[in-house]
Amino acid sequence: MPVLVLVAGTNEPSNSAVLAEAFSMGIADEGIAVEKLRLKDLSIEHFTLAHYDPSCPSGDDFCRIQDLLLSAKGLVIATPIWNFSVPAHLKNVIDRIGAVALDQQTRSRGQLKGLPVSFIFAGGAPLLAWRALMFLTTLSVTEAFKYYGATILGRHFEPRCMLGRGRFGLVVDRRPGSLQAMRRQGKRFGRIVKTYAQTGTLPARFQLQQKFFSFLYRVGNRIMYPIGKWQ
Repeated sequence: MPVLVLVAGTNEPSNSAVLAEAFSMGIADEGIAVEKLRLKDLSIEHFTLAHYDPSCPSGDDFCRIQDLLLSAKGLVIATPIWNFSVPAHLKNVIDRIGAVALDQQTRSRGQLKGLPVSFIFAGGAPLLAWRALMFLTTLSVTEAFKYYGATILGRHFEPRCMLGRGRFGLVVDRRPGSLQAMRRQGKRFGRIVKTYAQTGTLPARFQLQQKFFSFLYRVGNRIMYPIGKWQ
């Protein structure tokens, strides 16, 4: 019953990696195995339409991510926010995941069967700016996983990850409150993953969210498909 944790931070040391470690400790507290990968350590081919084939080319480290994802009962992604977006190598991985997360016939139906997913974002903006506007910069990431059929259980944003004005660096190691919160969130995530692994179901509110998104997508598809035929 493993949980796959992907860390997109490239700095050493990395705020994203430290937060992911605290979250992973909470998952482990629930007796769940964690497989953590740093994307910077992997050699992954850039996405092209040829990569929609679920058979991975030899020598491509994405095959490891794909195999772990297919056996995982939960997924955690920890990433910095750079220039109003996530790092390009994370976006590439998300695009590559479509090879196994979308149906082979139409490439429009998610196959992740409600897989629990949680996101950890770290950035330089204050929390108020994130809640008011900056969260919009990451919607494409979370919506992609909804499209893939996953269920988003949480989004954490760690604000002001700066040593000083214009100086980025590791700060979360000196924030015991943030690390404790991450561990608590990891424990909650772990408990939900346990239930999902045993029963294939999620708490009612998450099931309703997933059904609502699926309904909106189906309605949107029915409206837009006829329009698209005339473009």
